[in-house]
Amino acid sequence: MNSDILKNRTKKFSVDIGKLVLELPYNVLNRNYSNQITRCSSSVGANYRAACRAKSNADFLYKLKIVEEELDETLFFLELLAEFNHEKRDTIQLLWKEGNELLSIFVASINTLRIRQSATSNRKS
Repeated sequence: MNSDILKNRTKKFSVDIGKLVLELPYNVLNRNYSNQITRCSSSVGANYRAACRAKSNADFLYKLKIVEEELDETLFFLELLAEFNHEKRDTIQLLWKEGNELLSIFVASINTLRIRQSATSNRKS
């Protein structure tokens, strides 16, 4: 999967989370969880774009790790929102599925980079 596709997917994921947040009823839990999920889901796309402009392999790996953390946090807040917004569970489940797919892609990329870095350092030794 190329970087443009991932940029588009991460942006769409953030937009779709934003649309969900706008549809949630206003209460203290939804307000707090919505603030958190809005920040972490938008950070996924922003940090992936930053990773694509990385200055080195180490920088790229570091930024992908941030993407991984922000996706995991987003999934956590989707789970919390599902607990308190039963009427939105179907929408939340679709978003969770997309977030989990993105997380799998980024974890696989991180693992591949680590293997390549290890192989490179072993050849230099």
